[in-house]
Amino acid sequence: MTASIPPRWVLRHPRRLLIALHVPLAAQVPVYTSLGADGSPPTGPLPAILLAAVILALQLRHSLADARGERPAGWRWSLTAVLLLTYAPIWALGLNWVSISTLTMASTLMLLRGLPRLVAAAAQLSVFAALQLVATLPTPGFSVWQIVILELYAVIVPTLFAAALAGGARLVRLVDELEAARTELAATAVGAERIRVSRDLHDLLGQSLSAISLKGDLALRLLAKDSAAAHAEIESLTGVARDALRGVRAITRDEHTVSLRAEIDGAAALLGAAGVDIRLDVADLPPLPAPAQNALAWAVREGTTNVLRHSEAGSCTLTLSRQGGRVRLEIVNDGVRGEAGRGSQQGSGLAGVAGRAEAASGSFEAGVHDGRFRLSVEVPAQGA
Repeated sequence: MTASIPPRWVLRHPRRLLIALHVPLAAQVPVYTSLGADGSPPTGPLPAILLAAVILALQLRHSLADARGERPAGWRWSLTAVLLLTYAPIWALGLNWVSISTLTMASTLMLLRGLPRLVAAAAQLSVFAALQLVATLPTPGFSVWQIVILELYAVIVPTLFAAALAGGARLVRLVDELEAARTELAATAVGAERIRVSRDLHDLLGQSLSAISLKGDLALRLLAKDSAAAHAEIESLTGVARDALRGVRAITRDEHTVSLRAEIDGAAALLGAAGVDIRLDVADLPPLPAPAQNALAWAVREGTTNVLRHSEAGSCTLTLSRQGGRVRLEIVNDGVRGEAGRGSQQGSGLAGVAGRAEAASGSFEAGVHDGRFRLSVEVPAQGA
């Protein structure tokens, strides 16, 4: 069996259902008293209707407060009023009026705590059973078993109705908590999606804009001496811009995918065009599960962007190796810009690399070692 989610209108208006649960229980009592059910003499309906309306209003005040997980202000006075209005009019309205004690018992269950609640509930059930016995004994023809059954009815039915009212208030509270949890989850999902989009846009556009800037500068330098080469660079620049535009559209639909091989080849071409001596050691490129390949591919892209934007690298080494059940990517460059610039390559994009590595059950390191900046990502190769 699977748990079903309540309909949306129930989540929006649970208190309406709670009120609807109370009204029939209160409305039936004036009917009993005015008709003289159970052999009691009939009475005029107006006093019973007015008293039942007052008790219903007080009980709803208690129930709605309990649905909020609290007790209303002055609850001792309102509970006392409900008890008096329940039991004092019995001598005037007849024994049928005791049926209103269903609401009174619900107030007792909601407002009292611990032993006083048990004692008060037991006392009300005893009064109800005693009054039922008083109404039954004068009736000729009743056997002992019929009297026992009526007494059981006098104990079980009010208990069930009172428990239903108290349970209804608790259910409203749970529905409110469920709605609050759904709202919080929705806000969390929106926040997570914003982080994903901003991270992917940063990682995608960082390299793309660096490539556009690089190719634009190169085209300007070539215009005076080699217009054909400059034209080729401009065409390549527009191709990079179109790819970036497609990537942005795919990211907004969460459809953007990256290829580790394509990123490595692109990094080599881009760094080579920037005059960086690039050395690749990726001959044994292993097949990887999607999360691992995604983490490594984005690491290559961000590492390349860091070299272009935040270093003065003359050489860069990109190594991909398998060590046991894990695959390790290292990107090392010699472009550290002095002591003041040691942290310049550790931009916000590396936080995205670290997040993707963690999502793939991997690890991430970045920092300066022996005058060279090293970015390292290690992910498990299970599923390869």
